[in-house]
This record gives sequence, C-alpha cells and structure tokens, in this order.
Amino acid sequence: MIPLAGRMGTSMKKALALAGAAALAIVVSPAAAHGDARAPRPGPAATCTDAPLTMDFPTAPTLGSSGRITVTAADGTLADTIDLADPASSLKTIDGADDAAGAPHKFHYYPVVISGDTASISLHHQLDPGRRYTVSVDAGVFPGFAATSWTFRTKARTVPPEARHITVDASGHGDFCTVQGAIDAVPFTNTHPVTIDVAPGTYTEIDWVPTGKNHITVQGAGPGRTVIQYANNNTLNATSAATGDICPRQLIPGHDDLNCWRADFNVEADDFTIRGLTLHNTTPYQGSQAEAFRGNGDKTLLDDVHLLSYQDTLRLQGRGYVTRSYIEGDVDFTWGFGAVMIADSELTSMHAGYITQVRNDATHPGYVFLRDRFTAAAGVADGSVYLGRIDPNVYPFSQAVFIDSALGPQIAPVGWQLNNGACALGQNLQFWEYGSTDLAGAPIDTSGRLACSRQLTTPEAAHWSDPATVLSGWEPACAPGGQPPRGSRAWLRG
Repeated sequence: MIPLAGRMGTSMKKALALAGAAALAIVVSPAAAHGDARAPRPGPAATCTDAPLTMDFPTAPTLGSSGRITVTAADGTLADTIDLADPASSLKTIDGADDAAGAPHKFHYYPVVISGDTASISLHHQLDPGRRYTVSVDAGVFPGFAATSWTFRTKARTVPPEARHITVDASGHGDFCTVQGAIDAVPFTNTHPVTIDVAPGTYTEIDWVPTGKNHITVQGAGPGRTVIQYANNNTLNATSAATGDICPRQLIPGHDDLNCWRADFNVEADDFTIRGLTLHNTTPYQGSQAEAFRGNGDKTLLDDVHLLSYQDTLRLQGRGYVTRSYIEGDVDFTWGFGAVMIADSELTSMHAGYITQVRNDATHPGYVFLRDRFTAAAGVADGSVYLGRIDPNVYPFSQAVFIDSALGPQIAPVGWQLNNGACALGQNLQFWEYGSTDLAGAPIDTSGRLACSRQLTTPEAAHWSDPATVLSGWEPACAPGGQPPRGSRAWLRG
C-alpha cells in the first residue's frame, strides 16, 4: 500500500475530516514557492477573470471562524464576499450544473485553501474582464495577521464563442487560469470541435461540462504534469432526493438519478475527450464515495489519463472508451451502467475490494476489459480482490468481461461475488473471461471461478474484442490496435 502521506500531507488529512461540515479551508499540497506576497499582483500586469487570489505568509497561517474577504470593483460595486461566519460562503454554483428541475445546483466547496504558508482564495464566480478590483481581507480571517488589501485588474480580452482553441495556465499566461473557466467559455449549443489546452500545473477545482457543450477535448501536458484535483465526495456533496436536488438527466432511463455531484470531473455532454493528464480525487481512504471522473454523456473518450481515488474512481454512464491509462482504487472503482471498453491500461487495487460494479440492463452492453493489467499496491493480500460484484436481484444482466488480461495474485480464485443472492438468480449475468494470465504471462487456473461465470470461446472473445460490438457501432479513432501501458506502475503514476 502506498502510505497516505505519499498521496497527501498530514495537515490535509486533518482538514479533509471537516468535509462533512462544509469546511472553509483545506490543505492540498506542500508549500508553494514564494514570489510576491499577494496575487493577482498589484501593478500593470492583468490577470485571468477566474484566477484564484493568493497570499503568502512568513509562517503557516490558520483559518479563523469569522471575518470577511471582499472583492470590490473600482466603481464601488461589490463583486464577491466570503464570510467565514456564514455557511453559505462555502456554497457555489457552476455554470450549467442544474438539477432535474432546472435549478442551479449549489456545490459545497472550499473558498479558502491553505497550502503550507500560502492561502488561496477561490471566489464564487468569475470577475468581469477589463476591470480593476480591490481585495480586502479582515484581520480575523487569518488570526495573528493584520488586515490587508490590494488592487489588481483583469484581462480585457475575452474568448469569442466561435473559438476552437482555448488555453488554460495556472500561472496566468493562458486565456483562463482554471479548467472550468475555459469550459464556461464554450457555448451551450456548440457544434464544432473545441480543444482546451491545459498547461503543466496543479488545478484544484471541481469541473462540470454541461449538456450541450459537445465536441470538447481537454488536453493536458501529460499525466503527472497536468493534475486536476479536489476532495469532492458523497459526504461533501451528496444528492438530496428529499429536496429534489437530483441529477439533471438519466442517460439510460430507469437508472440512477442520484450521486451526480460528488465527482471531481463531471461530463454531461456528448463527444467529449480528455487526455494527457491526471485526475486525482484527494478524498482520503475510507472517506466516502469519490469519483475522479464521472461521464454521463455519449461517446466519452479517456486517453492517456491517470485516475486516482479509492471508492468509485471511474463512473461511466453512456458509451465510453478508455485506453493507455492508469486507474487506481479499491471498492467498485470502475462502475456505472454504461457500455464501456477499457483497453491497454493498468488498474491497481489499493486495498481489498472490487474492481467493478456494472449495472447495465438487458438492452445495453456493460464493461469489457481488453489487454489490461490488474495489479495491487504493496500489502494487498492475495485473493482479496474480486473482478466484480453485483446484486443479481437488482441488476440481473450485469456484464463484466475480461479478455487477454494479466491478473495479479490479489484476484480471488472465485473471480466474482454475488450480493444478496446465489447463482440460481444469476443465470443472465455475463461474467465472462478469456485468455487470462498472471503478470508474467503464464496462463492461470480458472477452474475455481463462480459457477455462473464462464470462459469465452475464441470466436466469442474476438467478437467482444471489437469496440464496435461493445460500443454499438462507435469506433474511437484511437481504438484499433491499441498500445500497451508504457511502463511500470511507478512510471504510470507520474
């Protein structure tokens, strides 16, 4: 097992414990290098309209329980307020993230992020372009430090709605400083390809691509170089059926309309591609369900991505294709009711658990794993990980297929687990396997597999190895031939 401190610092773990109370601060990374004590910096240079405000301190600050941060335009108009004594300050909307009734969903978020001796302040919305603003921070916000204020201005240039290339750079040298800022610039009725290039850096944000913003590609500088992270989870942002705050749509009617607010990166649009970056849900071990990526659109492509979390890491609801990627988690860390192929990738179990929980119905394929490697973190016991689990009373047509894949010793000899039922209820399950080997390439003994699973014939395996079969005619451009993972697990993490 990779020590938790290797994934996040001790201070972060303490802060994350506050998530259920909608905490206003969280430590997300080691201390940043110091430049000017405030950013956006005072002076002639203009900054992005979505840039976080940062402050450096001579020693690590703490966050108070009272005091305000206000942003005021040059004409005296109040642009935004964060009041540490007001719980509403930890709520924000994201453009296009509406519930089933069409009302904007309010996400719990962390307005103030403390990283070592640097504090980063995330406002509730973007500022206007080409305006001068003053930030005022009350003395009580950071106990022991005096009140302070500074003035900055935002860039005048805006991205036109017909733009086909948008740049994101946390240092301020792009069109936007956040990925969500770039997504917001794409029209809701987009009909042409748009590439969002994200520069190297760490972007601490929840992202939402709403319905209608189709044909977007989010392109990073490479896994480990471009990292989008957040500690979002089911404790922080649960769905509330009692208040009607449920998901905006069910891509396949009759299935889940819950649990759509808790992922780091959410896609409701069609024809979406993400490649060359890491998505890291920094929720700690046993800290609630926490997707790194949730795709609820049709034709979602993930290429050369690293998805890091524990429970429920990857959730795909429509047709999805994942290739040349690395996914780690423990409980149900690939799941959903989509028709999905995951090819030429590595999936690592961080603890005992389940690789899949696939909820497809009788009319849609489930998940097919092709030429993948299934490994485990140090300390994960042999035989403690199942290829998948399902309740056959609820999802009697669940399909999880493993073809020409290498399985580590952590995989239980029985392969699959049934919850609340036995194989007598699982006659329609499609728990299939073909050509499994150990990690060294030697064939493995499958004689102890679950009685209602089976080994495919060679023609059947060829049929289910075709993306067009799994994805109902959709053949992603990068699918034919595929490529094997490009190195060891340590390399894959970046």
